[in-house]
Amino acid sequence: MTTVAKVIELVGESAVGWEDAVHNAIAEASKTLVGITGIEVVNLTASLNDGEIEEYKVNLKLAFGVQEDRL
Repeated sequence: MTTVAKVIELVGESAVGWEDAVHNAIAEASKTLVGITGIEVVNLTASLNDGEIEEYKVNLKLAFGVQEDRL
């Protein structure tokens, strides 16, 4: 049996911090994806307002197993 994973890229956002942005992305993805097996954080960025961080952003790749159709 061959195991196949699909990888998608997401952007998570948070006013609290980068770790919270990661958790937000995973939580939203978990609402529609089954079998998430791992993530890779690709990039960390932030939006500034008057020199202060206003919003933290994280680009991440998320892997999940491909489900076989069952008849």
